[in-house]
Amino acid sequence: MADQISTANAWPANSTSADLIPASRKRLGWTLLIAATIALLALIIVQILYKTEVDTIGFYTWRPVIYGYVLWGVALGAWQVLTRGEDGQRALFLLPALLFTIAMVIFPTLFGFYIALTDWNLSSFSGRKFNGLDNFWQMLADPYYRNALFNMVLYVLAVLVEYVIAFGLALLLNAQIRARKFFRVVFLLPLMLSPVAVSWMIGKSLMEYRFGPAATLARALGWDNPAFFSDPIIARISIMVLDAWTFIPFMMIMLLAGLQAMSREVIEAARVDGATAWQTFWQVTFPLMLPVSVTAVILRIIFKLKLADIIITVTSGGPGGATDSVSSFIYREYRDRSNVGYGTMLAMVYLIMIVVFITWLLKIASRFVRNVN
Repeated sequence: MADQISTANAWPANSTSADLIPASRKRLGWTLLIAATIALLALIIVQILYKTEVDTIGFYTWRPVIYGYVLWGVALGAWQVLTRGEDGQRALFLLPALLFTIAMVIFPTLFGFYIALTDWNLSSFSGRKFNGLDNFWQMLADPYYRNALFNMVLYVLAVLVEYVIAFGLALLLNAQIRARKFFRVVFLLPLMLSPVAVSWMIGKSLMEYRFGPAATLARALGWDNPAFFSDPIIARISIMVLDAWTFIPFMMIMLLAGLQAMSREVIEAARVDGATAWQTFWQVTFPLMLPVSVTAVILRIIFKLKLADIIITVTSGGPGGATDSVSSFIYREYRDRSNVGYGTMLAMVYLIMIVVFITWLLKIASRFVRNVN
């Protein structure tokens, strides 16, 4: 008993299991990790040099790199256990998720950057060739890509109009009206449909130039040439309307949930103080709904940045690329021109733009909500 007490007193009060591990065991763990990391990096560099035809030493497939990655994962787990003890054993439960994320996200992204630096057209017999930044300079001089970026600015700005409509519908469905539950289901119907189905039902059928009901109605109202997708400006507006009709219910349901979670006592107190309906909305409801509103708008912008299916189905980017989004333009670069290298460069640059834009948007939104509240 005295030995146990003396041993316990010899340990520092703030010691952890890692502090009790012998130094030789920690050195073994670090040696395994460093050796496995160097071996994996060397294997990747050799394979990249071989695939870019810089060197003749390498492997025909990337399978040895996969084996090296698995061995590196084993070494990483051994390093955790050898250097951290019980804490390392608990960390092993997170290791499969980490390795899976690296394999399914990090590696494909890095491989995408490599493909972006190659001249690779599937219709060419020469195969894939490394061409450096040629695809990047071609992108900067591409007027169709710049037009697609300009369209994305317009499409994203349209989210503000969609937000106003969604907020109005949420207020309407939150009020005490007849058949309120029925209208909630009806307004959610567009969200239940696939964007491709919406494109065919409305874009290809209702808005068809010759026999579509929308075109027939437009002629009856005096529009001589109701071609919704022939004029660039009208085509852009038509695409915005189709996309808004599909996704306004998404923002509406989020705003409706926020309105129903709002305390009724605050609204009643404003009415008792003599506030009008507009004053109650602008000074009470809207500020309290701001966190939900910001979340709904940001999520909608993220969805908008991926807009492609409606454009591909209805206009294929026409007329003359006037309705192209970046995603639909990249898709057509792959499908119509089989230009894998250039299309990947467009996708990688667009990915960087999205990450930077969303990060900036989240920072601005957080600061705005903090200042208002």
